[in-house]
Amino acid sequence: MKVKKTCIFIILFLVILIAISALFTFFQKEIPLKEKVALVNVEGPILQAKHTVDEIKDYVKDKSIKAIVLRVDSPGGGVVPSQEIYEEVRKAAAQKKVIVSMGSVAASGGYYISAPASRIIANPGTITGSIGVIMEVPNIKGLMDKIGVKTEVIKSGKHKDIASMFRGIGSEEREIIQGVMDDVHEQFIKAVSDGRRIPVEDVRKIADGRIFSGNQAAKIGLVDEIGDLEYAIKAAAKMAGIKGEPDVVTKKEKSPLLELLNGKISESVSKIVPKIELKYMYMP
Repeated sequence: MKVKKTCIFIILFLVILIAISALFTFFQKEIPLKEKVALVNVEGPILQAKHTVDEIKDYVKDKSIKAIVLRVDSPGGGVVPSQEIYEEVRKAAAQKKVIVSMGSVAASGGYYISAPASRIIANPGTITGSIGVIMEVPNIKGLMDKIGVKTEVIKSGKHKDIASMFRGIGSEEREIIQGVMDDVHEQFIKAVSDGRRIPVEDVRKIADGRIFSGNQAAKIGLVDEIGDLEYAIKAAAKMAGIKGEPDVVTKKEKSPLLELLNGKISESVSKIVPKIELKYMYMP
């Protein structure tokens, strides 16, 4: 008898679950989810791409998200994370409207990740542009000589210790590094050309590292129009066909502890022990 009652209970439970699921599916079709605009924030130096890339991917998959606003307030950062975010923005813009809202600074890598968006909106005083590449190589040879410390290097190739901070850079080494810089610079130029649909030669004319205000950038085609974040959100909603005031969603801010564990410590350490790398970064 107990077994029979248990079976009946299980069957009833399953029937109820199926009924609830069917009702949910019905109402989801009959009453569409509220259409939303997602806000993705990119603030400070671009040290890694995963968090931003994952966030954009999630919003692209979410059918209730009709447009994405990428708020960029960054002087740029590493070449590779900038390129990875660029690629994700490009793919997202092929499926949904992606509008960039530029804050105080959206320069170098900050502009790089903005280029493939459906539309770029800047404040009139935004600092942007700075299309170029930089690499800083500390030289502490003079200090080492003064304190009487010398490094011994054992290497398998002539240029294995290229850009060593313990000695200067020779003319041959400088030529090699400059070649790499020029190649990465061309990648930046092409990315802007492709993203903004501007001829490569026209981009090259302004790709000497110079900066522009938002107003200046709008005049030469690097920016589409002038407006603040609120304007960008409304523009995104309009472009996506959302009527009325859009519902804006964004990811919760990470805790200070997680921020420390996710790159803030390494950023602080890098100021003490500089990391030698190519950067798309505006450095005033």
